[in-house]
Amino acid sequence: MFEKIKNLLLKNFGQEVVLRVEEHALQPILVIQKKHLVEIAFFLRDTEGCYFDFLSNITAVDYHPENRFTVVYHIASIPYQTQLTLKVELENDRNLRDLPEVPSVSSVWRTADWHEREAFDLMGIFFTDHPDLRRILLPDDWIGYPLRKDYEDAESYHGIAIK
Repeated sequence: MFEKIKNLLLKNFGQEVVLRVEEHALQPILVIQKKHLVEIAFFLRDTEGCYFDFLSNITAVDYHPENRFTVVYHIASIPYQTQLTLKVELENDRNLRDLPEVPSVSSVWRTADWHEREAFDLMGIFFTDHPDLRRILLPDDWIGYPLRKDYEDAESYHGIAIK
């Protein structure tokens, strides 16, 4: 099934859309171009034989000290009992005023709304075109992103010591 999906993407989006295949994981992973993410997501959801109707998780990976992040999408087709993992790689200088960006897939899968907010809140990934991108676990005025490997714990918050 994985080869079929990969070949469908290559046929419909061109050879450059899949940057590489990672086959060393528990299940194969397609690393795709960021600029085609939303198109691919709609295609995988709406195409007969694919019908990836469920986004089970979005997470982000920090490759510190490199200026590199990856956003990982775990999707499933409930009718076809198939799972697929997609990755999008991001370069960023780690400046908190210039976050790594990736398009939102919340228009494709509604569950992405919360998963993207969590990745934004904890890892500092900015999801363009997200309908309500704001912190979900931390206060709105919190500085930094706690799951980044270069995050330094705050000593206090509004004068209250954090230990």
